[in-house]
Amino acid sequence: MGRTSHMDASKVVIQMKDIVKKFGDFTANDHINLTVHKGEVHAILGENGSGKTTLMNMLAGIYYPDEGQIFINGKEEVIKTPKDALNLGIGMVHQHFMLVDSLRVYENVILGMEPKNGIMIDKEKAIRAVEETAKKYNLKIDPMAVVGELSVSQKQKVEILKVLLRGAKLLILDEPTNHLDITSKEILEEALNNYTGTVLYVSHDRYFINQVAT
Repeated sequence: MGRTSHMDASKVVIQMKDIVKKFGDFTANDHINLTVHKGEVHAILGENGSGKTTLMNMLAGIYYPDEGQIFINGKEEVIKTPKDALNLGIGMVHQHFMLVDSLRVYENVILGMEPKNGIMIDKEKAIRAVEETAKKYNLKIDPMAVVGELSVSQKQKVEILKVLLRGAKLLILDEPTNHLDITSKEILEEALNNYTGTVLYVSHDRYFINQVAT
């Protein structure tokens, strides 16, 4: 099942121009250019070590380019932290999950943006927000489940919920199908079919890319 196309070819949301990133004497990205349109599903396809995740980490504020420019919706931006990226509507789901296993699903999803009732966290509001977002994108998960007891595919749903709840208009998925079985891949594909924003898939999985790309 392919994703319903939401691409608007008249609107460029991401432009990366002549991006260079070095780690000591090693050049991970050598004058890379990338253009992505609104609503597009764009594949960053390549073998391990080819620099694709490094490039995306610069969009997500994990790394900062040594050379080059990044434009978001036509405006040059300086993205130095993940918070900068989120403020620009960019959310990244990393290959290695960044979750707190001892916390529940809803606690992980709202971490850092907890709704308050006075000085206390508004638990009911937090759970409701997670449930509504999960329902919108068909990401079925129990908000009260302890993350450390979840399967890999369920943990991935939690990571995706984290960025969607923060209003990401550009979703970067780093190797989203690693360690997933066929059924889990189909669930992920179905969930993202309800997402009308821009998606960047970082992957070496050619089959999955062919299934979801516009």
